[in-house]
Amino acid sequence: MESIFSKIVKKELKCFKVFEDKNHMAFLDIRPNTKGHTLCIPKKENDYIFDLTEKDYLALLKFARTVAVGIKKAIDCNRVAMSVVGLEINHTHIHLIPINSMEDANFDFKISIDEDEMRKIAKKINDSISY
Repeated sequence: MESIFSKIVKKELKCFKVFEDKNHMAFLDIRPNTKGHTLCIPKKENDYIFDLTEKDYLALLKFARTVAVGIKKAIDCNRVAMSVVGLEINHTHIHLIPINSMEDANFDFKISIDEDEMRKIAKKINDSISY
């Protein structure tokens, strides 16, 4: 079954896109832990990160690093945490979460951000990415 992320890649569903290249896409999490919480995915659907080829795995991590550096420049935070859980959606994805404390990485707590602010955050991160 096609994942929600595959539908985003095909532009069948909207997202607050942060950045993309030929093989990957980064967009804001619609249920963020913190302002700037971003998901990085391979455009090709894959359920489990460790089923990626080594080449594809390393390319995804390199892409996520590029996005994380942009997030750190754009969002006031101490660090950008990275998490891969992989149970909630059957499509490999890396969470990049701007954090100031360990509580910010707790997936039990979510914040609400309106669509206008989400667009501004996505643009601010994109503008901060060096590629």
